[in-house]
Amino acid sequence: MVNKNSYLYIGLITMVATLGGLLFGYDTAVISGAEGSLQAYFTEGLGLSSLIHGLTVSSALIGCIIGGFISGYFATNFGRKYSLIIAAVLFLVSALGSAFPEFLFFTRGEPSYALLITFNIYRIIGGIGVGLASAISPMYIGEMAPPKIRGTLVSLNQFAIIFGMLVVYFVNWGIAKGQTLEWVNDIGWRYMFLSEAIPAILFLVLLFTVPETPRYLVSKNEDEKAMNILSRIYEKTMAKATMFEIKASFKESNKKAKLFTFGKKIVVVGILLSVFQQFVGINVALYYAPRIFESMGAARDASMFQTIIMGLVNVVFTLIAIFTVDKFGRKPLLISGSVGMTIGMFGVAAMAFSNKIGIATLIFIIIYTASFMMSWGPVVWVLISEIFPNRIRAQAVAIAVAAQWAANYFISSTYPAMMEVSGGLTYSFYGIMSLLSALFIWKFVPETKGRSLEELEKILVNSQKKDEDVA
Repeated sequence: MVNKNSYLYIGLITMVATLGGLLFGYDTAVISGAEGSLQAYFTEGLGLSSLIHGLTVSSALIGCIIGGFISGYFATNFGRKYSLIIAAVLFLVSALGSAFPEFLFFTRGEPSYALLITFNIYRIIGGIGVGLASAISPMYIGEMAPPKIRGTLVSLNQFAIIFGMLVVYFVNWGIAKGQTLEWVNDIGWRYMFLSEAIPAILFLVLLFTVPETPRYLVSKNEDEKAMNILSRIYEKTMAKATMFEIKASFKESNKKAKLFTFGKKIVVVGILLSVFQQFVGINVALYYAPRIFESMGAARDASMFQTIIMGLVNVVFTLIAIFTVDKFGRKPLLISGSVGMTIGMFGVAAMAFSNKIGIATLIFIIIYTASFMMSWGPVVWVLISEIFPNRIRAQAVAIAVAAQWAANYFISSTYPAMMEVSGGLTYSFYGIMSLLSALFIWKFVPETKGRSLEELEKILVNSQKKDEDVA
């Protein structure tokens, strides 16, 4: 059983870890308010194509891929806690550099190819922070959380991501409200990026107050430290039993576990979970939200306000997932979410084909994003944090998260060019992916509700043995 007094302890630790998720959301969504200004300052100022603009808007995703890919190395060699500290530093550097890319080397107000490259480098640095945090924050929470509330606590990380997006939507709107377009294109977009420094500093300071995870400590033979932490979470008997399970899962820790030690299937499932989460097109709606609403006839500040409305919807439906993921399970939420996304995205596609862009489009976008936020948004992170066995978790999560950001980059960077061909076909593609995601979950993804990480590992080993016997 969990110590009655430990819920506050677990809650506070989770809140600190989810600041990584908040910065993840803040960093990825801050571009939604600034992308029009970046187009005016860089793309139009230098006479570049829409493809270059799409690559600039999505440049942070290159860093996300790198950060996701190296997260396994960092989590294994530096620990979950200190990897998050590194991520916090990268967030801070990116916030300052993206706001003032001219610092030291360039003249402000004079765009150039070199300045565009410098800006993208700062965005990539922030992206590396996002990649690290996106992999390690849910991993940290998953390794600290008791089984019965693990889904809820890991889902809080997704809530933090969405809340971070909502906060930056308000910040962007507040900066742009009442200002001329010329001021926003000259000064306003800089304040948008600079505002990220505040949560980055808070995250960095608070990380020094939380412990390392017991499972990482056991992997480094620091059993006493691990037991001290487990004793703060569980009653004495349960703490000892949990410690025994963790140590048993590392009984071959002297042998370096390879990525496919537990078979290829579970790794492939983790990768496809990540890819489908992006191929359904969610980040197109998040990154380009103001522009989508402008195409519906809204003025610039009104389009940002409509983006805030969408952000509020995202928060509400993420809360639904948080309160139901440990009650109904992972699979039912994912499948129902896929159905809702399919309806919403095909609805948007139908409006685009008929050239009837109006309130109906907004409704379908809300149906789509609400369905994602109550399912694929939080639940995929829950599954990725728990389906991989202890000995390969860091490297398997790294591969899955890197695949997720690679898919994100592909979808986001190709959106402007795809829209120039056909908006209806673009949204239809995302609708098809939403439908396929439901079939994938139904056929291949196991239910993990209410089981300890070590129990899931035993089930996985037995499943692998059955597959080998059949083969």
